[in-house]
Amino acid sequence: MKSDNYITLGKVTAIISLIIGAIIFGSYFLTSNSDFLYIGYGFIVIAGIINLIILITIIAKSNSDSTNRKRLLKTGGLMLINLPIMFVFIWISIIVIGNMRITFTNATDNNLTEIKIIGCETKYIAELKPNESQTVWVGITGDCSISLEYLENGMTKTETVAGYVTNGMGQKMKHKIDGKDKDIL
Repeated sequence: MKSDNYITLGKVTAIISLIIGAIIFGSYFLTSNSDFLYIGYGFIVIAGIINLIILITIIAKSNSDSTNRKRLLKTGGLMLINLPIMFVFIWISIIVIGNMRITFTNATDNNLTEIKIIGCETKYIAELKPNESQTVWVGITGDCSISLEYLENGMTKTETVAGYVTNGMGQKMKHKIDGKDKDIL
């Protein structure tokens, strides 16, 4: 095979690997569906093996083709750029899996104030007007539950958001604040 073919193969492999990896990561980030984590693990293994084989052949070709050595090594470097990108995706995924991303919506007809999210990690929302929403990232610090305490018309109210969460259980969820326990998890 000619050096130009190796260069094209390396570039195409790097770009396709990046695009597929970004799609899998983006799908997981947007949905928190753990199936995408397993797909991502499998993709890392398969893409890693394929990229490694192609990278080794490009490096071997660069040793035997001094005329195109620089171009071949640049292509190998392009392929290696995917490694730090992959590590950033993994790092962000670890952060996401360790947090509950909860969108709280005021489903009452009144302003809610002094909203405390209690449980794994304490968070605070100053005020939510009727139908207003705010997303809060609650870190999961071990086995715990998540509940709310807030003021509605000067009265303190509480409700359960999640009865049980634990490490690695991070999800994206919606919770309507209406004074009723919904113990989703």
